[in-house]
Amino acid sequence: MYLQPLVDYFNDRFETEHHSNIRPFTIENGLVSGIFGPIQISSVFESVRQTDDNEKLVGHIAQISVTPYTHNQPSEQLIEIGNLLTEVITQPADFQSIINLDRLCRTVHMLNYLNYSENGGVLFLDVDPRHILGVQQGHGAYFEESIIKCGLATQNVVISMAINNFYALHHTQLLDGLNNYRQRSYQIALNIGSLYVADGIREIITKLSADFLRINAPDTATNQYSDMSWPETLKPLTELQNIQGGKTILQQVKNEKQADIAASAKFDLVQGDYYDKLITDHLRCL
Repeated sequence: MYLQPLVDYFNDRFETEHHSNIRPFTIENGLVSGIFGPIQISSVFESVRQTDDNEKLVGHIAQISVTPYTHNQPSEQLIEIGNLLTEVITQPADFQSIINLDRLCRTVHMLNYLNYSENGGVLFLDVDPRHILGVQQGHGAYFEESIIKCGLATQNVVISMAINNFYALHHTQLLDGLNNYRQRSYQIALNIGSLYVADGIREIITKLSADFLRINAPDTATNQYSDMSWPETLKPLTELQNIQGGKTILQQVKNEKQADIAASAKFDLVQGDYYDKLITDHLRCL
């Protein structure tokens, strides 16, 4: 299906849901954006590859690209958009705002991903923990309609949630929400930004049995620990995740030292500029 009819469909859906003539989704040069108050949100896709075969593409991680939205739009219209997207319905304002922003971002990502989906693999989509805590039941039902409309399937979408000390305290509610997604055939990922801000992560890994465990590569340039300590620190997590039947991803790999850690700690998958450059340099030599 062409992009323009899909953009029109989701704009119509937004108008109906919010009883407004605001149409937040736009398309320019084949790229879809979403308007959220005074900002414009689009997509950047980062490649996820196999550690032992960097040329083998496993999927993409969707990240938001944010720019100011001007286009000479009247200030009262910007205010109206902002009010609609932060409107209190049945949840506290902060939860509902996050839910609306998450839904807008994920719709933008799905539309932009259509240009990548022919390569196969999975799409990792970040979901704010506050969204999962704010939705009482039926997690993933709203977004499932978007996925199907785009001609894709929920089993190719990985719902990825960041975990830290605060959200680890609410792990029971978060696990319930993530399992709701799983019941709709979504895959699940836990995203650990830092090993030192995720108390009880082993318990969560065991209870959830996530399909993927995403861990940021350690900063080898400034960290006080030796290079040899990182594989020893990370390997218990990769082993635990493998026991649970899931895969591990070392992400944001920027240099050879971090790539060596990925191999030594036996990460299944990798993501980062280092591998993209390797692939680009290889293709130039062909």
